[in-house]
Amino acid sequence: MKPLVSQLWPQFMADPDFAACFGQVIVEHARMLRQDRQVEFTLRSAAPLDQNLCARLLASLQPDYEGFELKIKNLFGYAMLDEHALRILLEDMKRDGVPINGFLDRSSITITGQNITVGVCHGTKFLQEMGFEVTYLPVDHLGHISLEDLEKAIREDTILVSVMYVNNEVGAVEPIEAISQCIKKKNPKTLFHVDAIQAYGKYKIRPKKQGIDLLSVSGHKIHAPKGVGFLYIRDGVKIRPILFGGGQQKGMRSGTENVPGCVGLGVAAREAYKDFDARIEKLYTLREHLIAGLKPLGGVTINGSEDRTNAPQIVSASFEGVRSEVLLHALEDKGVYVSSGSACSSNHPGISGTLKGIGVKKELLDSTIRFSLGDLNTEEEVDYAIGVLGELLPVLRRYQMK
Repeated sequence: MKPLVSQLWPQFMADPDFAACFGQVIVEHARMLRQDRQVEFTLRSAAPLDQNLCARLLASLQPDYEGFELKIKNLFGYAMLDEHALRILLEDMKRDGVPINGFLDRSSITITGQNITVGVCHGTKFLQEMGFEVTYLPVDHLGHISLEDLEKAIREDTILVSVMYVNNEVGAVEPIEAISQCIKKKNPKTLFHVDAIQAYGKYKIRPKKQGIDLLSVSGHKIHAPKGVGFLYIRDGVKIRPILFGGGQQKGMRSGTENVPGCVGLGVAAREAYKDFDARIEKLYTLREHLIAGLKPLGGVTINGSEDRTNAPQIVSASFEGVRSEVLLHALEDKGVYVSSGSACSSNHPGISGTLKGIGVKKELLDSTIRFSLGDLNTEEEVDYAIGVLGELLPVLRRYQMK
């Protein structure tokens, strides 16, 4: 049999872009082989596919597969939602786009925090372009909105308040039930949307008890396939679809259903709440161990709360005198993978609005990285990452000061 490169040589000659991409793959593979180890602290960006899902996904691709409806119904129990609550399975960024853009005939103002995700931000910007008024509430140094500010901002014509349950950059956790009570007290007609993408599987979410009208979740954060999520809609809430066609999913998301994605999401949702207390305790222990190891390195600032009022899976740290992009690549060379911001904004380079909002010093805005912890991480991996940072930081600081 001919070597792979020989087999692909005609395509190399005919398509320079293909050749360039293939070369990059070979270089990256060789670089990974040279590394003694790989430590992933980017699991909240896109968690790897749960290996237990693979057989189910392959089965769902067969033409005689009949488990689709059953899997959707099972999501009710897996998600800890009320019996008739889970209505729609939506794909990709449309999870947040539907609740944000589905009320254009009802009012003139939407309220959200400064620490929103790109998906929500684009939805609110679209409303502004259409002539609607949007209020962005400030956050405190820990990343929380003020209930007093929220109450003042709600008006008679306020249609929607959208809040992140857990901020994806610093891990700030909002008091969802208290926010709902504040909203309904000021204006019972105002709807409450919660972006629970970082909270699902980390907190026991009960929309009816917490007063949530709309709640969006993304599959790839909980080891499900990419490109699938779900939207909870409270009984009685009416919203417009943003996609039209065959009327699938009760007309809210027309188009042939993504059966493998839905199956994978159902299984992952079930797994997300297995051994819940033990898993959360492990994540908090890892987070505390990581923070305790970062502080002695010097010139390190932990953004957000350091205690257990913060989400268990996120650590945001600023490193004085080192640009985040430089540190990120230096860590990669040692087999440690982190991120310099949220994955949602990786295609939109710029200074984080969340970091600005919580008052991170100007000189540290471009020196911040995020560690995202997951079930697969270990204390030994945390120790390795801390040791690597201890070696790299003095060198990088000397280099960048020259």
